Amino acid sequence: MSAASCLLTEDQFLCSICLDVFTDPVTIPCGHNFCKACITQHWKVNFPSQCPNCNKRFSTRPELQVNTFISEMAAQFRHSKTDDEIQQMIQKRRVKIQEIKRSVELSEDDADREIAGGVQVFTALKESVERSQAELIHTIKEKQRKTEKQAEGFIKELEQEISELKKRSTEVEQLSLSEDHLHLLQRSRTLKAAPPTKNWTGVRVSPPSYEGTVRRALNQLEETLSNQMKKLLEVELKRVQQSAVDVTLDPDTAHPKLILSDDGKQVKHGDVKKNLPNYQERFDTCVNVLAKQSFSSGRFYYEVQVKAKTEWDLGVVRESINRKGRITATPEKGLWTVRLRNENQYSACTDPPVRLSLKSGPQKVGVFVDYEEGLVSFHDVDAAALIYSFTGCCFTEKLFPYFCPCLNVGGKNSAPLIISPVNHTE
Repeated sequence: MSAASCLLTEDQFLCSICLDVFTDPVTIPCGHNFCKACITQHWKVNFPSQCPNCNKRFSTRPELQVNTFISEMAAQFRHSKTDDEIQQMIQKRRVKIQEIKRSVELSEDDADREIAGGVQVFTALKESVERSQAELIHTIKEKQRKTEKQAEGFIKELEQEISELKKRSTEVEQLSLSEDHLHLLQRSRTLKAAPPTKNWTGVRVSPPSYEGTVRRALNQLEETLSNQMKKLLEVELKRVQQSAVDVTLDPDTAHPKLILSDDGKQVKHGDVKKNLPNYQERFDTCVNVLAKQSFSSGRFYYEVQVKAKTEWDLGVVRESINRKGRITATPEKGLWTVRLRNENQYSACTDPPVRLSLKSGPQKVGVFVDYEEGLVSFHDVDAAALIYSFTGCCFTEKLFPYFCPCLNVGGKNSAPLIISPVNHTE
């Protein structure tokens, strides 16, 4: 752009009618400039003809002449503006490239850390297996050594007795050849008794029993593996807790019999059906409620206290799920949930349901979602244990946290579901 045009501001290149850069700019007798089409249209609908800026009236409609100077300046400005916009677009894309490269670097760092951690874990497990194997071999060999030592003792004792018996046999034979009857009689008295020997009838060398030896070694290995798994789950829980989000309940989605706390953090079932607007997003049959917050990318995590409840459903659902009538809770219907029934019957809501065997009932459940990974996992927060994972999910809509406190069953299940603040495990 020329030096003269550089001194002009952007506003000086804008038509005051269309507020855009001049197109075919014309000057009217009062000195103001407009797009030719803009002022022509303005005078068609406004009479008498007057300037839109200073309101000067003209007895006859002025003849419009293109202002070549303004036209040239506007063209240069438009070109400059377009070039600036292009340069800005280029710069934004360069920044985005750096951002993507940085993401790849961070991803590589994460991958390296994960590999290092995995190698460390499997190295420890390998060493544990080798150590258990060595201990097993040592135990078996030690039993065999004791058996061999016992057998050697018996053999040595038997050989000693054989030696004594042979010695006595030789003496008897020599005595029988003697012609001295007096000497024979005297020696017979001393040889009359057989040398003392052991009764070997019941003596046995039984092979050692190895019953349970391998099993005990495997049990010990299993315990080691279980402890290692517990450590890994604790690390995993700490990791997913880094994605904690603030979740509150949406009263516009709540079934009319649900009672929500004022802060939107608790929900329980009540006996009285409230007279509420039947919004399209409100559940009218199943006693469900969704969170106000929705997620369509990234990772998120929240925790719900389920203490003292005998039944509940928790998870995430896609935005388009049916809110009216009975609901089939399966991933095919857009619900990824787990549930408790009859105080101790846990299941993942699939088709058919998957029965879950938990060592103990969770008091607080953590729900984690990785949108891009297609993962929904449920965690026992206090035990740092994995309850269940939906994997390979395909998410294409917004996901909402989902809560169902179930019926209160005459007060038996009256405890609320409570969205709890996430206390990162140490």
